Amino acid sequence: MDAALALLVFAPALALGSFLNVVAARLPEGRSLVRPRSACGSCGAEIAWYDNIPLLSYFLLRGRCRSCKASFSARYPAVEIATALLVAACFWHFGLTGEAVVGAYFCAALVVLSAIDAERRILPDLIVLPSFVIVLTANMILAPERWKEWLAASLGASLFLFLALLAYPAGMGMGDVKLALLLGAGLGWTVSVGMMIGMVSALVASSILFARHGLAARKMGIPFGPFLAFGAIVALFVGQPLLDAYLSRF
Repeated sequence: MDAALALLVFAPALALGSFLNVVAARLPEGRSLVRPRSACGSCGAEIAWYDNIPLLSYFLLRGRCRSCKASFSARYPAVEIATALLVAACFWHFGLTGEAVVGAYFCAALVVLSAIDAERRILPDLIVLPSFVIVLTANMILAPERWKEWLAASLGASLFLFLALLAYPAGMGMGDVKLALLLGAGLGWTVSVGMMIGMVSALVASSILFARHGLAARKMGIPFGPFLAFGAIVALFVGQPLLDAYLSRF
């Protein structure tokens, strides 16, 4: 049943991913998300509807503009497939529940924020803060008995990164601190698992960068947001078993 539900939402989730690409490209620049129609960034030619089918069009065109043959960013298929897989996974994992809907929204927000941070090194308040309010409110409605958990996890995760920011300002920005609010609202106590996984994965990436480029890597900053998002997604699906396994050792 849940597998069939996941398949059912996959195609709409691809379309959602296509919209998130528009958000990633336009929102940081303050442009309308509705007008004008999508166009090639190189030649300005409008993209026809049949060249704008999520995922399929990118591969049929081999990632190039039909008019000028300029290459499109790999972000387009990456965001679409990541969104589709994660939304489908939420319905597979949680079933047809409010938890699945909130999880799908949470994942979609993390995908678009990761795409923006990877390209522009920013995490827009226009996405982070409304998403925090939406996810926190939704979880409090779905599980009102856990309202202290949602709130404490949000504030605790944000405070932790704020203190880290004060200790090492070059390591992250206030956008990451605000993102932690969203992570806590979406994960509750398992936000600790998500943040730990995010920090370890960022450390691994930094180590690889230093191994390849030596001291020059100090000037090659990497965005922290996508790593936090990765950790949060892992925690969303398997955070509780991981946390239980860790606590059982003590």
